[in-house]
Amino acid sequence: MTELDHTYWMKRAIELAKLCPVVEGAFSVGAVIVGADGTEISTGYSRETDAKVHAEESALDKLDKADPRLATATIYSTLEPCSERATKTRLPCTDRILEAKIPTVVIAWREPSTFVQNCVGVEKLSQEGVTVVELPELADAAMQMNRHLNLS
Repeated sequence: MTELDHTYWMKRAIELAKLCPVVEGAFSVGAVIVGADGTEISTGYSRETDAKVHAEESALDKLDKADPRLATATIYSTLEPCSERATKTRLPCTDRILEAKIPTVVIAWREPSTFVQNCVGVEKLSQEGVTVVELPELADAAMQMNRHLNLS
């Protein structure tokens, strides 16, 4: 297993987030799933395939749920994976990551209480044994495409 360059891959996710159609009531998020060997497995961004799809959901939907690479992969997301969905018919991204058995999640910033009062994605992932890495030095870059939401 190679040591992944978290900064490189988060910058890739940030570039994907810039592709999101801007919507007043939603975050613009990018996600990249990277294999243990350092190869890009899948990508996704908010509203890529439909108006309600989240970045992590989009990236995971492009893969077979039984893809063996997921068991040793890292998912990079510009925002903490959601632990609750406004679209109640869809599984939260935290649960999708746990189902996929991805062992490492790297984020740039935590979800503020803009739409969900108390996102607990990081806590839930950590409780389930997932390694969560935060890159606060890239938080501002990951927030740039969300400035329309008047975030502090």
